[in-house]
Amino acid sequence: MNKVLKVIVVAISVFLLTLPAYAETAKEQGAQQTAKAEVKKETAKDPVKQDLAKEQIKGLDEQVQEIKADVLSIATQLNRLEEKLLYPSDTQIAIFVSVAGAEKFRLDAVAVELDGKQVAHHLYTYKELEALQKGGVQRIHVGNVMTGEHPLQVKVMGKTEGGADFQRAESFKVAKGIGPKLVEVVLTGSKTITVKDW
Repeated sequence: MNKVLKVIVVAISVFLLTLPAYAETAKEQGAQQTAKAEVKKETAKDPVKQDLAKEQIKGLDEQVQEIKADVLSIATQLNRLEEKLLYPSDTQIAIFVSVAGAEKFRLDAVAVELDGKQVAHHLYTYKELEALQKGGVQRIHVGNVMTGEHPLQVKVMGKTEGGADFQRAESFKVAKGIGPKLVEVVLTGSKTITVKDW
């Protein structure tokens, strides 16, 4: 009976010693369940937070777009102001290039000299040439000159419809009066270059 008693005492002491461990495990499980409940509450609130974050991002995007639009508007105004300051209307001359006529040719380059100085040289891409052939006009030069007559020389390089290279140069006189002067250089195939006032 001593042995049975000893076994019972040992079992009770082991049980008593393991009780705090079970209590700690129960506390940990309770803490875990509490944490899970809090996470569930936060996830329940999360869509609201997500909606708020999305609205804030949308608001920021709209503000960025408004700022971009304002910057572009200011840049446009600055360009206009710069042009008015650099090229006042009393001394301004603008030279435009256009293509006319039924003759097909490929325009490679145009060079413009005004008062003996080269003021513009442009190499044409396929899209630019296509736009000119459809009636487009290119502003090739804007500058300042005094009133009076000025020599204008236009050089054109390209290929004829048959594939032969051509180069043509023509000289003109441009009379600048008071106010802006607009001059159009009209290229009619590989044969003729004309100049007319706008």
